[in-house]
Amino acid sequence: MHVSTPVAASPAHTSARIARRIALSGSFLLLLFTASAFAFSAPLTGTPLNDGYYALYNLDFDAAHAHFGQWMTAHPDDCLGSASDAAAYIFTEFNILGVLDIELFADDNRFTSRTRPPIDPVLKKGFNDRIDQSNRLADAALQHNPNDSNALYCKAVTSGMQADWASLIDRHEYGAFKYSELASKYAKQALAINPTLYDANLAVGIENYMLSLKAAPIRWFLGMAGAGTNKAEGVRLLKLTAEQGHYLAPFARLMLAVGELRDGRTQSGKQILIGLSQEFPKNTLYQRQIARLH
Repeated sequence: MHVSTPVAASPAHTSARIARRIALSGSFLLLLFTASAFAFSAPLTGTPLNDGYYALYNLDFDAAHAHFGQWMTAHPDDCLGSASDAAAYIFTEFNILGVLDIELFADDNRFTSRTRPPIDPVLKKGFNDRIDQSNRLADAALQHNPNDSNALYCKAVTSGMQADWASLIDRHEYGAFKYSELASKYAKQALAINPTLYDANLAVGIENYMLSLKAAPIRWFLGMAGAGTNKAEGVRLLKLTAEQGHYLAPFARLMLAVGELRDGRTQSGKQILIGLSQEFPKNTLYQRQIARLH
């Protein structure tokens, strides 16, 4: 993705740019959903891990690191602690770069033409260190028990975040694609063992939807290779994540709001944002976007 002067683009070209830009986050895959009511999962509270994610969605990154640090100290063998702390690093960088401002996602030209500050090397090192730590712990758990669904889920999460960093920060689309493949593979393995790991459905849904956008011969080839290319199945799995996921459910709802705004359904998108703003009152991104809407 390169910096360019905004120009008018056909819907097909715009969709292609979006498809290239989004990796594990699966942001724009949620654009297909309607603004129906969701049976949301339990609130993010009660444990340091939950509290860390709550702080993360409130853009309170220092608090998120502190909570995740508490979890890692109390559960030194749990790979999800370090994977979650890696999320705090990448969300911080996203916030600095403006990636988290949903107005950028609602205007593709603004995303591609914005001025980008330099990447913070300290944040990048912290992110990579936590990714490596999580992978070491997950690999150790899998050596002990190859059917450890939590370890496989951690591998899916870390691969997905590496895909996001490659695509949205480093702009290395091929690297993002390879990491996305790994994320989907690990997520499928985790779900085969534990179907209630609803957050893991996000990666599998992304694979199905994104590959469904390819031309028919490519879809056939990818299907023969074992990749999921079913658009309807992708949407179903992504909706399942939004309805029954836990750590990723608020992010899915945010992207649902983005989709509503992009498709011109302003009031339904606004209602979703109002709900998120009430749940995460310190997140000024929601408040700024709500103020823009009429």
